Amino acid sequence: MGAVIRRLHAAAAQPPRMTKLALQAPKSVEVEFADGKSFHLSAEFLRVYSPAADSKIRSVGGEKVISSRPLSVTVIFGRRHVGIMSAESVGNYGIRILFDDLHKTGIFTWDYLHHLGSNKFNLMRSYIRTLRKHGLSRDPKRRK
Repeated sequence: MGAVIRRLHAAAAQPPRMTKLALQAPKSVEVEFADGKSFHLSAEFLRVYSPAADSKIRSVGGEKVISSRPLSVTVIFGRRHVGIMSAESVGNYGIRILFDDLHKTGIFTWDYLHHLGSNKFNLMRSYIRTLRKHGLSRDPKRRK
């Protein structure tokens, strides 16, 4: 019985295996997994939820924010029209995406892409709520 439980636990801990990845530049990525789930992830969504360490991503009250200074908090905004220029595989575990705003340092693991796809509706809703709370928009600032 113990061996069965250990195998079930190990199987549950395994990240989902990606079976198909299609870059639909410049606006989205289509990804399918062995568990039968497939997701269409927009460039804006991926850019906002980039796992890049250099973005200094913080969570304030559950809000995804970026901080350039220790005591200031700026919400990531204005990325509605961001595009994907390219994507490259990183080992056997993920991809690095180059966005047309030249952001390219985040590695999207298969597990993270599965998480984003599985929670896309709630994550996007939370992002929009955060923008509204701070009086910001998904659209880029207009140049004068």
